[in-house]
Amino acid sequence: MSFARNILAQPRTARRKTVVAGAAVLLGATGLGLGVSPAMAAPSAAPTSAAASAQDTAKQMIGDDAQFQCFSNIVSHESGWNPSATNASSGAYGLVQALPGSKMASAGSDWKTNPGTQIKWGMDYMNSRYGSPCAAWSFWQANSWY
Repeated sequence: MSFARNILAQPRTARRKTVVAGAAVLLGATGLGLGVSPAMAAPSAAPTSAAASAQDTAKQMIGDDAQFQCFSNIVSHESGWNPSATNASSGAYGLVQALPGSKMASAGSDWKTNPGTQIKWGMDYMNSRYGSPCAAWSFWQANSWY
């Protein structure tokens, strides 16, 4: 019986323990740590409705598919499309992780809660500093920040 079939043949609780134990052994062999509890679930591949809405807004505001994709790559890395994402160590805030977040007030007083305002500020920043979102993405790829 294959490993996968063997796991699927087990009751749900036993499957979870087998998968977690297998991952712990695999990661332990590589020297990596693993902290998993049964309550932890793998993140969904589909974006949340707030993230999907922010993505739709950005797509409409940016227009150009290539520039949107570059913008999306940065936002995915920086905040996971969470408009209230806050970096615990630096205090960077929002979709584009503005530092300080209050810089985004120049795009609108609703910068803390409105993804559209954050997108507008992020686009203005990327265009003024790098020339375009794709140029900002190229910089991000080379430096892991922008």
